[in-house]
Parts: sequence; C-alpha cells; structure tokens
Amino acid sequence: MAAAEAPSVPGISRREFLYYVWAASIALYTGEFLALIIWYAIPIIREGEFGSVIPVNPDRLPPVNDAPTNFSEGRFWLVNLDTTSSEGVERMYRASDEASPIQGVAAIYKVCTHLGCIYSWNAATNRFECPCHGSKYRLDGRRIQSPAPRSLDRFGVTLVYADGSETAAETDDGGFFLPVVIDESKTLAEIRVDTGDRADGPITTLLSEVVPA
Repeated sequence: MAAAEAPSVPGISRREFLYYVWAASIALYTGEFLALIIWYAIPIIREGEFGSVIPVNPDRLPPVNDAPTNFSEGRFWLVNLDTTSSEGVERMYRASDEASPIQGVAAIYKVCTHLGCIYSWNAATNRFECPCHGSKYRLDGRRIQSPAPRSLDRFGVTLVYADGSETAAETDDGGFFLPVVIDESKTLAEIRVDTGDRADGPITTLLSEVVPA
C-alpha cells in the first residue's frame, strides 16, 4: 500500500509578506511614538530637584523672624516665623485681623501670584518685592500691596527629628499650608520641603490696609 502523501502547505505570497512587514513597521513606529509621549508627559524627577522632596540641613534654617534663606534649586524661600517674639518685629508682626500668633517653619514659592514674575527679598524694606508690577509681601508671604491677587504660595514641609519622629505641615480650611512649629524638646535632624506639593496662597486683606496689633 502506497504511503499517503503529506498535505502541501501553501507558501506566503509576496503580497502577504509585504503586508506583514508593513504592519510590523507601523506597530513598531506607533510603539516608539507612544513611548516618547509618555517620556515627555511624565518626566523623571530625582530627589533634590524641583518637583521632588528637597532635604534641607537645619543649619540653613534662619533665626526667628530673620531674613529668609534662598533655595534656588528648589525655587523657594525658607522662613522661621514667630509673632510672639520681640526679635525681628520689623520683618514679622501680628496684624490686628490675625486671630492667633503665627509660628513655625514655612517654605514659600518664589513666584509672584500676579503674573508669575520672580520676586526677591529686599533687606532695606524687610519684605518681598516683585520688580515687575510692584507687589509686596510680608516675611510669611502675606500680601502687603497689590496688584497681587493673593498671598504667596507655599510648599509642604515636614520636620524630621533625630529620634525618627516627624511633624508635617497642617492646612487651614482652605487647604493652605500652615507653618510647622519646631518641637524644642527634640533635636531637629532634617527639614523636608515637598516642591511637588504646592498650595495656593489665600486671598486676604492687604496689610497696607490693616493696622498691626
């Protein structure tokens, strides 16, 4: 009995081959294009860069109510506030419309809330001043003079102590970061400023219209 012939397998035609090559090329191109979109849409942010958590040595924290410390790499000013202290009252004081003392560490974003200009600290006048349109702010970022529509924005701050405990900034009813009070019974090991977590400054009465308490 003759052996059964194996069924013939039809080959791929030239047209089918070119179709498969074309489809694979389109799929590869699409994948690369999507990868580029994801790469640019979700930038890689390393610790210590703007947009991440920036660790700060406590040695760089200014004395109570002293001029702010400039952190250009994080685009913020670090301030140490206390309206109950007689030190530096020319820079930080409690206004008559402020119900409670202002105390603690805060990180203030270095961009004016008017049109996004970069403002600076004026040691002669003891306040933040924007060179673009004249907006002025107190040491804690509260508006002194318009045209700024609101006080300066703040970043989230966490105080880390030598024993491993931490104290993170709380927020007010509007979600604005409040200064973090230092626990004097512990040794402050590090200050962490989260430049990826920014809260808009509140709309308050201009200090130029309020008499200090």
